[in-house]
Amino acid sequence: MTLRLSATPEYLQQCRDAQAREQAASLTATDQWAHVDKAQAHQDFHRLYGDLVPLIDHSEPSSPAVQQLIARHYAIAARFYPASRQAYVGTALFYAENADMKAFHDAYHPRLVEFLGEAMFVYAHSEL
Repeated sequence: MTLRLSATPEYLQQCRDAQAREQAASLTATDQWAHVDKAQAHQDFHRLYGDLVPLIDHSEPSSPAVQQLIARHYAIAARFYPASRQAYVGTALFYAENADMKAFHDAYHPRLVEFLGEAMFVYAHSEL
């Protein structure tokens, strides 16, 4: 992931920390996200990934078509909590570094985590 690799280890750790902090605060404040229709969110992520996967092999993560899909990703994720720029990058890192999340995403496409992470990094730095 070109852009993420250009980020410093300190910045990436700040992003991991922001994600953990913001997620924990949201879980506490919302009774474990009781306000979210989790089944609907998972269906929406499934549809989104179905739309994203065909673009992986012939699009750049920064392309307008991909970024439009990442805006959808952020909107779905924001049902849980509206992540800051750093927390959203932290979420991308979590997808790559958590074995269960990586396996979940890899089931859609073996490069989904990498591509999604790069696209989320671009989105976070251009939109958040």
